[in-house]
Amino acid sequence: MRIGLAVPQYGRFAALSSVLRVAREAESMGLHSLWAGDRLLTPLRPLDRYPGGDGRIPEAHRVFLDPFAVLSVAASATSALRLGTSALNACWYPPAVLARSLTTIDHLSGGRLDAGLGLGWSSDEYAAVGVPWKDRARRYDATLDALEAIWTTDPVSFEHELWTIAPSHIEPKPARRPPLYLAGLSEGALRRIGRRGDGWLTASLPIPMLTSMWQTVCRTAEQAGRDPGGLRMILRANPIVTEGGTPPRSGTVAEISAYLADAAEAGVHEIILDLQHTATDDRHLLELAEAFKSELSARLAQTGGSV
Repeated sequence: MRIGLAVPQYGRFAALSSVLRVAREAESMGLHSLWAGDRLLTPLRPLDRYPGGDGRIPEAHRVFLDPFAVLSVAASATSALRLGTSALNACWYPPAVLARSLTTIDHLSGGRLDAGLGLGWSSDEYAAVGVPWKDRARRYDATLDALEAIWTTDPVSFEHELWTIAPSHIEPKPARRPPLYLAGLSEGALRRIGRRGDGWLTASLPIPMLTSMWQTVCRTAEQAGRDPGGLRMILRANPIVTEGGTPPRSGTVAEISAYLADAAEAGVHEIILDLQHTATDDRHLLELAEAFKSELSARLAQTGGSV
């Protein structure tokens, strides 16, 4: 199992110094990847509940840096770490613009991009970017179709009621077609992943639920004539490290690591640790990352696994 880290991006960590220090030290620590999220605003009276905790948007999300910018900085500070998005709200961006932004990161990093896309959860954010909330799943599928065309054909030509790309050269191309990891928990989202994704971006769910959902992804892949063994499950954990918590959302490093080790046994290929909600500063964040890496290594070694 691989361990990645959420790149400093929001709250007290929304600073160039944090991005540079954490990126460099994460690579020195032997972590596998850095991941950026995608938040635009914090409405005073949100129309939708935040999908986590008590449903309130975390206070730290009031300050949130652009994902393309922070990954570009991280690319310049590292040489081996994979650089991923977990997850971009794909429908906010015209596909040609989205492809250019992602390809630029891939190009500048020497082919280290992992593209993670989702639908998002906030209709307030959709309204702010002028994209209809209705029929967003259809727009999402069309975005995936357009990305495939842009990344894999030359010249590119794409016709849809939402966008038209006249026969054109769109370059540079990625070093290789980036893996597309798709987020979502609904039946439709899981089936989409099985049909066309390279893997699933998920959250810290009860292990039986995680296993059941993954079976849906793999079963759909088989039905589509795809090899489910080639798909990856990537779990983003946003823990609060504390005594007397309720794992996996809160608890000691050992308690949360026990859950993550069980998730690895259930089929998770990579863990993204987002420690920005619990760390007090860069040093503390890196200490926690090292502690999780050490604890997970020890637990997985007991069952023949490794980090």
